[in-house]
Amino acid sequence: MQKRTVNSLPSVNMLGFLILVCICVFVFFLFIRIPRPINFPPGPRPVPFFGNLLQLNINNPLKDFERLADRYGKVYSLYIGSRPTVVLTGFEVMKEALVNKAVEFAGRPQDLMVNHVTEGASRGRGVILSDYGPDWKEHRRFALMTLRNFGLGKQSMEERILGEITHIVDKLEKAVGSSIDPQTMFHNAASNIICIVLFGSRYDYDDEFLKTFIRIYTENAKITNGPWAMIYDSFPLLRYLPLPFKKAFANARKARQMSSNLIDEHKRTRVPGEPRNFIDCYLDELDKRGDDGSSFAEHRLKFNIVDLHFAGTDTTSNTLLTAFLYLMNHPDVQERCQREIDDVLEGKDHASFEDRHDMPYTQAEIHEVQRVANTVPLSVFHCTTKDTQLMGYNIPKGTLVIPNLTSVLNEEGQWKFPREFNPDNFLNDQGQFVKPEAFIPFSTGPRVCLGEGLARMELFLVMVTLLRRFQFVWPEDAGEPDYTPVYGVTLTPKPYRMHIRLREPVK
Repeated sequence: MQKRTVNSLPSVNMLGFLILVCICVFVFFLFIRIPRPINFPPGPRPVPFFGNLLQLNINNPLKDFERLADRYGKVYSLYIGSRPTVVLTGFEVMKEALVNKAVEFAGRPQDLMVNHVTEGASRGRGVILSDYGPDWKEHRRFALMTLRNFGLGKQSMEERILGEITHIVDKLEKAVGSSIDPQTMFHNAASNIICIVLFGSRYDYDDEFLKTFIRIYTENAKITNGPWAMIYDSFPLLRYLPLPFKKAFANARKARQMSSNLIDEHKRTRVPGEPRNFIDCYLDELDKRGDDGSSFAEHRLKFNIVDLHFAGTDTTSNTLLTAFLYLMNHPDVQERCQREIDDVLEGKDHASFEDRHDMPYTQAEIHEVQRVANTVPLSVFHCTTKDTQLMGYNIPKGTLVIPNLTSVLNEEGQWKFPREFNPDNFLNDQGQFVKPEAFIPFSTGPRVCLGEGLARMELFLVMVTLLRRFQFVWPEDAGEPDYTPVYGVTLTPKPYRMHIRLREPVK
């Protein structure tokens, strides 16, 4: 009996030691405060090392952001690790920051995981992640001009989109009477449309090049705004370990290499002064500028390609997936759109983007899909370019800023039916289409999405063409629809199947 008592002493001592360590750690977290800037927005108290990470659902923090706004107000603070962050909530705050004080809030943070995935600030990046300044302005202006020259918003772009839609129609016609998973179909189509603009080429839906790019984009959209990204940004020492976020770096290297190969191919086949696509235009610009010391450089073209290809693929395809998920489960909305489409397009071979002016209900339905899809819920993170103020609070230069677009797209007081799918959100009492000022799925201010015009045209032409020819039905054996999206840089509907029927025009 005495022997067992003696032998138990070390274990008792170890237990006491562990309890003492736990108490010390607790006291450390309790009394060691992370200093806040003077008059900084209120927010939950951070703890050393973790910041507010332990108070958020890192798989999807959107509900937590809503809860924190209810408690601390429309402008509140969080800490990502030791980094102070300000979250913008609601349309009034968003407009004040991103429009009225556009320059002060137009920066991009340069030390998050997404920046490191794109090789860091020293190399210069594409138009989405570059910091605010003359280089970014120059590249954004060039990108907008080039997209317009290749038909953005014009007849030539419309023809390209309609041409790609024929491939969607072919696929759906083969599936009439059965059910399909539409995810890869819409990703392939959206990717091909932007490929035509950037590279001058479209790819078969089974082409390995297209499949690889889409896999990279869909994976990185989840990784770079998911739990591993939050851990990466909060704990710098973990960045060197072989953790799952390393896959995003490998994917990005692969995408850049594929882009470099495309540039090399264009350099061999182009005729200077006769551009066929975006790459040729940029190479012509390099020839024209020579060694003038400008920000134009071949490595930046590589980043621009990846930026524009990703932005033109993931957001549009996820919006289309959301559209048909809701249309199948709101057959009254689908039928009303089809009646309007039949009336307006009677005698026409195909839809035109101009037809939207004669389709107020269909326009309202498409915009309502964009609202509930909430495809880029937290926009792309901003940072302040100088010391500034917002709603009476001091925001120091370099502060990370998260525009919570979700809070605007379902904000009480901005919408008739903020928490439900209802096209009446975009119709007045006379049934005319109206677009509320709070409709900002593409963000707002100088950082508004470059491809807004292309996305609007794609969504209208794809949805009108498909609704005119097909009826989309929720499969009987599919159970109840789940509208809860998969969180990431973009929100993606959970996989679903849709049943395809050919339709006669609605009388």
